[in-house]
Amino acid sequence: MIDEAVQDIEEMRSQSASVVAVKAARALEELVHRDHYTVEEGLRSLERNSNALRRASPSHTLLHTTQKRILEQVTEPEPADVEEMTARLRTTIRDVVADVETSKERAAAEAAATLSDGDTVLTHESSSTVIATLEHALEDGLTLDLYVTEARPRFLGRRTARRLADHDGIDVTVVVDGAAGYCLDECDRVLVGMNCFVDDVVYNRVGTFPIVTAADYHDVPVTVVGSSMKFIGSDFVFENTLRSPAEVLREPADGFSALNPSYDETPIELLDTVVTEDGAMQL
Repeated sequence: MIDEAVQDIEEMRSQSASVVAVKAARALEELVHRDHYTVEEGLRSLERNSNALRRASPSHTLLHTTQKRILEQVTEPEPADVEEMTARLRTTIRDVVADVETSKERAAAEAAATLSDGDTVLTHESSSTVIATLEHALEDGLTLDLYVTEARPRFLGRRTARRLADHDGIDVTVVVDGAAGYCLDECDRVLVGMNCFVDDVVYNRVGTFPIVTAADYHDVPVTVVGSSMKFIGSDFVFENTLRSPAEVLREPADGFSALNPSYDETPIELLDTVVTEDGAMQL
């Protein structure tokens, strides 16, 4: 199961960080059912498998923080016996999964409170927390107009559009990435998710930085929403993922190359609000 999870996570790098983190945490449940003869053997197995899951997607910070938490809470202090180690692992996995899922929903509820009835919002790609935010706002009775960038080359924004298109109270329009600036004159807010927050930089799906820069020029406030579990210290080195040029070009590159990064970085000074489950921080 863990080997399959590693392979799945390698293929899920465009998926929501919370989805990846939950899948990895639950994969470690396999270790609960293994026969470990000593605590030392069990902890070595946990560390080895946790590291393999983290390496499968090094750019997903929530995966890193949740796996680190599982490892620390199971190993420190060292369990007295195998039974205690197994019980700790089972409990920690359960708590981590619950925290990931509830923190996203609570952050979305907090971010929904920043929206007003009749707002025109622009968002980028497909953030499960942004989608939850908009669904909370609609459940509260707000009506919204939404522009969603396609987020090429994988067209991730279309997921957002399809998810929200059937909801009452929202008018969804998909726009090509280069048209974001064209739409900003009509927008009351830009609302985006985040892969992680490291020091004074937000890492998110590539294309976020130019949208936020254009919003700053047009005086359109920018709100970033995500779980506080995505905040990480400077000891973490973010690893961008360079995806295949084949996603950009149907034909082989002849005499030139194609660059296809997954993420870009946005400085905090371009943002107006960061919202987590703990509330909204005005910047």
